[in-house]
Amino acid sequence: MAGLQIRGVRKRFGDTAILHGIDLDIADGEFVVFVGPSGCGKSTLLRTICGLEEPDEGTVAIGGRDMTQVPPAQRGIAMVFQSYALYPHMTVYENMAFALKLAGTPRDTIRDKVLAAATSLRIEPLLERKPKELSGGQRQRVAIGRAIVRHPEVFLFDEPLSNLDAALRVQMRIELKNLHRTLRSTMVYVTHDQVEAMTLADRIVVLRGGKIEQVGAPLALYNRPDNLFVAGFMGSPAMNFLRGAVAPGDDAGGVPPADGADGGTIALAAGGRVTLPPAAGLPAGAPVTLGLRAEHVVVTAPRDGAVDGTAGGIPARVQTVELLGDFSYVHLQTASSGETVVARTASGIDWQPGQAALVTAPAAHWHLFDADGNARR
Repeated sequence: MAGLQIRGVRKRFGDTAILHGIDLDIADGEFVVFVGPSGCGKSTLLRTICGLEEPDEGTVAIGGRDMTQVPPAQRGIAMVFQSYALYPHMTVYENMAFALKLAGTPRDTIRDKVLAAATSLRIEPLLERKPKELSGGQRQRVAIGRAIVRHPEVFLFDEPLSNLDAALRVQMRIELKNLHRTLRSTMVYVTHDQVEAMTLADRIVVLRGGKIEQVGAPLALYNRPDNLFVAGFMGSPAMNFLRGAVAPGDDAGGVPPADGADGGTIALAAGGRVTLPPAAGLPAGAPVTLGLRAEHVVVTAPRDGAVDGTAGGIPARVQTVELLGDFSYVHLQTASSGETVVARTASGIDWQPGQAALVTAPAAHWHLFDADGNARR
């Protein structure tokens, strides 16, 4: 096993800059997920780590050794792609053993390694089958097993579950997490699916436009995003955003923070006010953006009055309701500003499209950002 050290990595394709000076440390045995929208550079960064792309600037070190100019086959890594890339004329056993056979590994050692990998992935009964006889999930296990038998220092995964159906993806996520716990190997995983990132990672690296926006544990990114991009990308549904401005504290009318500290009051474009801890020195009238997770939104009928955190609530109207079993997502549009708010509610509450409502939330659950969204306050 080995850690990774990435320093100042830049990559261009022609006139297009893809990576803009990436600096990142990945600890030995850590499971790190690169996540971001299409075109953010996550797959290019992964291919640079494994040597399929050469950086224009910067270095990649594995286990403390500079591997920037070392061929992929000599880096001690194994990569699992979105495409399974299995040899169709070979059995599962032969596919898993092929790289070891090319390396001149003794036959008995090959057998022991293949059987051990097959046992960990629960594919022993499939060893004599050919890829065409396997399901998508089984093929992906074989591709992972082919990487395991090489005992690499680092595993690299490039969207390996994107070809699977929803049920198989959930199952494979669990198996990958268990595999990491068993092997204790360094794993770097690329996905555009933030649910995969949240469930698999020890740490998540959020990329946008070839730059790192934030690095941290899944819940740290979810609960304290550094900017609007991370706040909106991490979480499903995305965080709600509402425009506002700092109002004089003595003109509040909101509910003070529970700790009794002097609060800054935000007047929302959608109507209503939110009282928060001091707004980081922002002057009265300064524009801001407030964020609120769907699970923290409280939706009430207008006659129910205000809920802690706002003065009277934000007038809104129900647009549509998604029924998802034990809970529902209620999509609302604010009456005065036309902004959209999504609330997670209990499924037993019967909201109807067109129904008037008030949107409120406890003060502790609001997130405050600069108006341009580049910094958390």
